[in-house]
Amino acid sequence: MSIDLDTPQRASIPADTAMHVAAHAGEPPFFAVSLVKLTVMSVCTAGFYELYWYYRNWQRIRQREGSHIMPFWRAFFSLFFCYSCFARIRDYGKETGMPMRVPAALLAAGWTVTTMLWKLPDPYWWASSLAVVFLLPAQAQANRLNAIACPGHQRNARLSAWNWLVVALGGSFTVLALIGTFVPE
Repeated sequence: MSIDLDTPQRASIPADTAMHVAAHAGEPPFFAVSLVKLTVMSVCTAGFYELYWYYRNWQRIRQREGSHIMPFWRAFFSLFFCYSCFARIRDYGKETGMPMRVPAALLAAGWTVTTMLWKLPDPYWWASSLAVVFLLPAQAQANRLNAIACPGHQRNARLSAWNWLVVALGGSFTVLALIGTFVPE
């Protein structure tokens, strides 16, 4: 059975049906990652992990809704699709009786504006690394929804060997970039 939550009938789908679809699949409705891991990986990858975050969420949304969206392109053009991703998390929460604490529009505007700060001159472009702050409320909501829909799911809080490699390399690059930006020659 496939439920297309993008149709006008969306509001008439009972919350327990949506929860059942997610639980029946045995996977959480959204990408599972701890807030600490999301922050660390985002900072150490200069924001590229944020694109991965969008990609994984769009994968879960496509699978859960049975839609024909293309997760790669939605992540690649996340500046245009971030609101839609946040709205999907918000709407799923409303359907299950758990409204999101921060408006999706605010998160999308904040993430978009902060991401675009990379165009500022030295050292002000560093403010763009704060974009992850606008993903955290959405991920916190996704984690709450995941825990209800699929209580035994993998929480993705630990750093894998690949994650540690990225943290070591990306973290080193970030430290060197900070030194190059703020330490006088």
